[in-house]
Amino acid sequence: MPGRDDGGRAAASLALLAQAVDRANQGLVICDSEGKVVLRNAPARELMNARDGDLLAEKAVEAALGRALTGADHEEILDLYSPTRHTLEIRAFPLGGDGAGQKPSGAVALVDDVSELRRLEAVRRDFVANLSHELKTPLTSMSMAIHLLLEESVGPLAPKQVELLLDARASSDRLLAMINNLLDLARLEKGASHLDVRPEQPASLVNAAAELVRRRAEDQGVELVVDASPSLPRVAADATVLGHALHNLLDNALKYTPSGGRITLTASSAGQFVCLTIADTGAGIPAENLPHVFEKFFRIPGQDRGSGTGLGLAIVREIVLAHSGDVTCTSEQGKGTVFRLTLPVWHGTG
Repeated sequence: MPGRDDGGRAAASLALLAQAVDRANQGLVICDSEGKVVLRNAPARELMNARDGDLLAEKAVEAALGRALTGADHEEILDLYSPTRHTLEIRAFPLGGDGAGQKPSGAVALVDDVSELRRLEAVRRDFVANLSHELKTPLTSMSMAIHLLLEESVGPLAPKQVELLLDARASSDRLLAMINNLLDLARLEKGASHLDVRPEQPASLVNAAAELVRRRAEDQGVELVVDASPSLPRVAADATVLGHALHNLLDNALKYTPSGGRITLTASSAGQFVCLTIADTGAGIPAENLPHVFEKFFRIPGQDRGSGTGLGLAIVREIVLAHSGDVTCTSEQGKGTVFRLTLPVWHGTG
């Protein structure tokens, strides 16, 4: 009798679990170790079957589960047109098999319809881009007028007038820098279609970036070291845009590295990728702030130096992502910071 009661309770628990899974807002697909789907809840069935592109969604989920069965997490965005555009986010993770070399016992895929989020993000991006563009013209005119006044092109200035105009010039320059950064971000967030990607030598990229700041580093008493072999494989990059990212990182390093410190640029091979590293011996970043360094307008409390906009590292991240790469930051307060840009090796011709 106890065995029957236990079996009944187990069956009832499974039934409750199945109901709970079906009532979830998120699509859920689970497969066994052979890739056979053993559970697909109601939201997943609706998301994958209510579109004309259901076969494409089905294949994408199967591929994501297959990737997860190798022990790797997988995430992708899938656009379906049926007849309007719908965007699915698919994330898959292995289940079990945590032991060394042990195959996962299954995998789970989470499926979400993020069409509305994508639409709202596009509206926000276009609004920021349009507003920034409209603000740039009058601000540029104001800045030019201030510069002309300071040159005394329209007459001499009293010392107090010069002081006020210098403050106005600094403020207008900072606003223009922020607007230009916002326009850069808007372009980058639209994707990599605007990039002129070519095979580039990593050594050339880091040397060019170093030369742009070498005089400034010397003036500050900071040693600038470049370590990049010319024999490294070429990377797929837009040299101008990627150079902007490297310059932002070097500018950031120079802000927080005191006289007598060192900034080191390194390029090294990492399989099918090349890693560009910018390491400094500056102030470092507190551990609690590290997860936020690539967020827009984030500035480390207590380390406000200069007139930065808080967008430099956000732009670096978008540039690297547009190159199908990755960027990370590690730091130890009082000892320095290291930024690592990982870029794919060029596999094309030319």
